[in-house]
Amino acid sequence: MLSETVAYEKDINKRPDSKNEKPAPQPPRTSGGKRMGSGFNFYWIYIIIIAILFGVYFFANGETSREVGYSDFGRMAQEGDFSSLVVNTKTGICVARLQKAPEAENLQSIKQAYDQAKAENREFSIETNIPSADKFAEDVERWSQAEDSQFKADVRYEKSGGGWDILFNILSPLIMLLLFWFILFRGMGSKNGGGGGGIGGIFSVGRSKAQVYEKDNKMSVTFEDVAGLSEAKQEVQEIVEFLKNPQKFTNLGGKIPKGALLVGPPGTGKTLLAKAVAGEADVPFFSMSGSDFVEMFVGVGASRVRDLFRQAKEKAPCIIFIDEIDAVGRARSSRGGAPSNDERESTLNQLLTEMDGFGTNSGVIILAATNRADILDKALLRAGRFDRQIHVDLPELQDRIEIFQVHLRPLRLAADLDIKKLARQTPGFSGADIANVCNEAALIAARNDKTFVDAEDFNAAVDRIIGGLEKKSKVMTQEEKHSIAVHEAGHATISWFLKYGNPLVKVTIVPRGNALGAAWYMPEERQIVTYEAMCDQICGLLGGRAAEELFIGAISSGAANDLERVTKQAYAMVAYYGMSTAMPNVCYYDSTGQEYSFSKPFSEERAKVIDQEISKIIAEQYQRAKELLILHQDGHNRLAQTLEEREVIFTEDVEQIFGPRPWTSRTDELLKESEVTEQNPSNPSNTL
Repeated sequence: MLSETVAYEKDINKRPDSKNEKPAPQPPRTSGGKRMGSGFNFYWIYIIIIAILFGVYFFANGETSREVGYSDFGRMAQEGDFSSLVVNTKTGICVARLQKAPEAENLQSIKQAYDQAKAENREFSIETNIPSADKFAEDVERWSQAEDSQFKADVRYEKSGGGWDILFNILSPLIMLLLFWFILFRGMGSKNGGGGGGIGGIFSVGRSKAQVYEKDNKMSVTFEDVAGLSEAKQEVQEIVEFLKNPQKFTNLGGKIPKGALLVGPPGTGKTLLAKAVAGEADVPFFSMSGSDFVEMFVGVGASRVRDLFRQAKEKAPCIIFIDEIDAVGRARSSRGGAPSNDERESTLNQLLTEMDGFGTNSGVIILAATNRADILDKALLRAGRFDRQIHVDLPELQDRIEIFQVHLRPLRLAADLDIKKLARQTPGFSGADIANVCNEAALIAARNDKTFVDAEDFNAAVDRIIGGLEKKSKVMTQEEKHSIAVHEAGHATISWFLKYGNPLVKVTIVPRGNALGAAWYMPEERQIVTYEAMCDQICGLLGGRAAEELFIGAISSGAANDLERVTKQAYAMVAYYGMSTAMPNVCYYDSTGQEYSFSKPFSEERAKVIDQEISKIIAEQYQRAKELLILHQDGHNRLAQTLEEREVIFTEDVEQIFGPRPWTSRTDELLKESEVTEQNPSNPSNTL
């Protein structure tokens, strides 16, 4: 089973020094309930308005009222002191308008208040709590029919809540208006409203969301924290050097690059390089994601692009970093009638104009990162916008050694741990995968109550990441176990005797993930692959199916993954690499990424030829695998038996059965060259 490429983003867990870190300066507050430079607070406006409304309601009508008991109220009613009665059935209060002063001795205080109100030309009223509306109606009838009664007041019944209801009715529209105004100017994400400060809320929706790193909040990552990536580091270091010492380049007539695009598979360290640039450069650094330009409101993306470049021009010279630029820089549709996102295209058009349009944009350098450079618009990639495309590839052997050295620093390691062997066992791994391997190894060692992390823990971690979780609880019959052992032994036997077969690490029949068994190899790191090497790979993948047919007499479904990879490899040889005798030097691969969506690039007759050639290559290698297994039948049977008994065997066990492998590993040669280079670094002929 070959190792596969896994996504990566190297992480440096480095905290800034809290003692040396200065707090970021606080921007001056503005309106919307915020404090201004003069110290005036707009909350006082709300308090003043509410106080005025209370005063208007309670004092501006010029009315005075007094409260009396219900019995005194009835006596005053019979004496004809009231001109009108207003009964509130909701609150149980009756308000009577007084038309003359009461004559009772116990009501002299009310008489004095009435006389004073008359002198000041104000209305005077009496309030009392009624038992109930029905009881009050009976009392009114009794008061009016009593002997010598002078009751002539008009009676009116209401259901309002009184003064507080009236006050609420007056204040509620104003409160809603103030609340809306408060949210509009201060709420709705004003804290993240934009880098330019000022009013938040919906007025900041078109402002840039870029994070600004300057001297006060400088990024702590430097180029020393980036392991490997020597060529890519040299490219971005030159940009930083130009900003620090521009005379070195301008004296010779050179100009600073306007933009650099970091291109590479996911997780190869593109964002980490940008963080290092932010930490090394002595200029403002604007960091923003491509998805930050995308918004549901029409025109917001273009507005944010304008605001970002406006801020950048104000602080020039500076650097703008746009991560995952493919979110906004995807190629514009060129087919009529095809659906397109007008908002995204208008954002892209604005970005193109700002990067290199009619206006000047001096002193602003654009850094961007993407793993989908094939789908970016050609106008975005042209010189003058992105002058450089820096390819950040998966780390080579020596780079992986350096990355392991970085991530192994915090671990307590065994004394005999071989870092170079770990790097050999992880081809195609990125720095994030290596960091994950180190962390998994530490967790496995802690789970087993070890005091140090040794090679066994790292091997288990690699198996865990590539193959998945070990499923010891899965029950298999003896027949299934024998079939799997024969199958995996077939892979190991074939790869051992093939010139371009990958070196074997171990073979296991313990289920992991979706696989019932696996053979772990150490894939060779080749820049180009020959026809013979591809045929050897196909032959090795078919070894399991061939062993089942030869030594069991029946084939099973266990070779499904092998056959899928064999078919794809053979199709690539015929249709992409031109390695077919019937149709040589022909390639139907579309490097533009369109993948011929609407029609095949070849005729039906040519498709039939491709199928025939694929079947021919697979049949030839399958027959070759069976011949090798027949030639080494005894060794295969011993290997399968050992595997069935122990469930896991390693390279040493295979070597005891078949003897030393007849072919030298290219990876071993690279390691030997690396050791010679370390001993004699001045010799240029020994460099990798």
